Amino acid sequence: MKAKDIENIELKFLSLNDYQELKEAMILAYKSMPDSYWKEHHIETLIEKFSEGQVVMKINGQIAGCALSIIVDYNTFEDSHTYNDIIQKSFDAHTNDGDVLYGIDVFIKPEFRGLRLGRRLYDYRKELCEKRNLRGIAFGGRMPNYHNYAATLSPKEYIEKVKRKEINDSVLNFQISNDFHPAKVMKGYLAGDAASNEFAILMEWDNIYYEKPNKKAATKKKNVRLGLIQWQMRPYKDLDELLQQAEFFIDAVAGYRSDFALFPEFFNAPLMAINNHMSTPDAIRELAKHTEAIVAKFSEFSISYNINIISGSMPEMRDGKLYNAGYLCKRDGTIERYEKLHVTPDEAKVWGMQGGSSLKTFDTDCGKIGILICYDSEFPELSRLLADEGMDILFVPFLTDTQNGYSRVRHCSQARAIENECYVAIAGSVGNLPKVQNMDIQFAQSMVFTPCDFSFPTNGVKAEATPNTEMILIADVDIDLLRELNQFGAVKNLRDRRKDIFELRKK
Repeated sequence: MKAKDIENIELKFLSLNDYQELKEAMILAYKSMPDSYWKEHHIETLIEKFSEGQVVMKINGQIAGCALSIIVDYNTFEDSHTYNDIIQKSFDAHTNDGDVLYGIDVFIKPEFRGLRLGRRLYDYRKELCEKRNLRGIAFGGRMPNYHNYAATLSPKEYIEKVKRKEINDSVLNFQISNDFHPAKVMKGYLAGDAASNEFAILMEWDNIYYEKPNKKAATKKKNVRLGLIQWQMRPYKDLDELLQQAEFFIDAVAGYRSDFALFPEFFNAPLMAINNHMSTPDAIRELAKHTEAIVAKFSEFSISYNINIISGSMPEMRDGKLYNAGYLCKRDGTIERYEKLHVTPDEAKVWGMQGGSSLKTFDTDCGKIGILICYDSEFPELSRLLADEGMDILFVPFLTDTQNGYSRVRHCSQARAIENECYVAIAGSVGNLPKVQNMDIQFAQSMVFTPCDFSFPTNGVKAEATPNTEMILIADVDIDLLRELNQFGAVKNLRDRRKDIFELRKK
C-alpha cells in the first residue's frame, strides 16, 4: 500500500473479535514459519491478563500490524531464557507487579511494510513502559538473515557487522534504530526459527524516567530550584554578625522555595581582620576555629528554613594539618563533608594548606550532586568520576581575585556541564577586604550552566548574576532533561566515550 491510499490510521486495543483477521495477518507475516500464528485461547488469555499490552494498528479499518506484550519480574528469568519460558502455561510469567515489559510479538503485514508503522508500535510500548513505571522493555530479537552467514560468522561477529552497516539485517537494524541495544546472544531461543539458526538477541530498552519504588514517604524532586549567593566581602565585628548576614541570604533564597543555597569559597574570610596583626598562616588558623560553630548554625538554618545548604568552604584543622573544606547541611538534619583536593600554589605557599583526598557524590532529596571547590573545577577527571557515580548537579563554590582567575573557573565549569551532561552552579564573592592579608580583592559573576543541546539554552547558560554585585541568583533546572539528553541528544558525550581505548578510575 502507498501512503497516498491511506485514509485513516488507528492504534487500538486488540479485541477477541479481531482474532480471525489477526490470524490471517500473522500467516502472511510469518510465511517462513508455518503454523506460527497465535491460537484463539492465547489471545483471549492475553487480553484478560493485560489488555493494555495488546494493540493492533489498523489502516482504513484493516489490521496492518500488531504488538503483544506482558509484564514480567525480570529477575526470575535467566539471561539465557527461551521463548517458551516466557509463554509457557498460558502466560503465567505475566505479573502486574513485574518491572519489565516483555515483548512477545510484533509484526507488520507485508503489504504495509515501508510505512514506518513498526516504529509506532514500538513507541506505544515505550509510552506504556513509562506510564506503568517499568524499568525497561526486553524481548528476544530474531536474526532472519543470519543463516546466510552462519558458516563463517559467529552471532557476535554477525551483530557487529550489522551495527557497522556491513551486513543488512532489516529486523536488527530496525530495533537498533529504535534505541534498543543488544544485551546477550541466546542460543535455542525459538525452536524452528531456521532463518536465525535458532539464535536470538536479547534486546533491551531502558526507561530513563523509571523510579525505583520507594517505601518511604519522601520522593526525589525532578524540578530543582537553585539559590546562589553572591556574597559581599565586608568587615564584620564578630561571628554573630556574619551569621546574621548569612541567615538573611538563606531566608531570601528559601523564600523563593529554593532547594539549595550555595555559598562561596572562604565566605567567612572577613573574620580574619581582627587577627591582621598575626602572620598570615597564624591568622587563617585562627579563622579555622570558627568552622565548627558555623557548620552547626548552618545545619540549624537548613532545618528551620527547609533548604539544603552548601557552605562554600572554610579553613579547617584536622590532625594538625590545614585543609580547605566545606559541609553539605541537608534539610533532613544530616551533615556531610567535602574537601578541596587541589589547593592552589598560593594556598600552599602562603598558608601551608594541604589538599584533601575525599571525592564522592552526595545523595539528596533532589538526586545526586557533586561539589568541587574552585581550582578543582579545572581538573576534568574529578567531575567525570562524579558523573560516573550518577551526579546530576555540580556545585562549585569559588574565590577569585582577578578576572582572569575567574575566567578559568567559569570556562572550565561550563565545559564540565557539557562533557558530563549535568548542570553546574558556581558562586563567588565580590568586594574587597583591605584589612585582610592575601584576601584583599574579589571578582565574581555567579552562574548556572547547562549542556548545549535542543532542550537547553543555546549558549549553555541558564542564569547569570550581575558581575561584582552583591545579590542572589535563582534558577530552576529539570533533571529529566538530562535523562533525555543522555538517550536522545544530538551528541551523547557520556555514552560515546571510547572505553575500549581508555578508562578513568579512582585509586
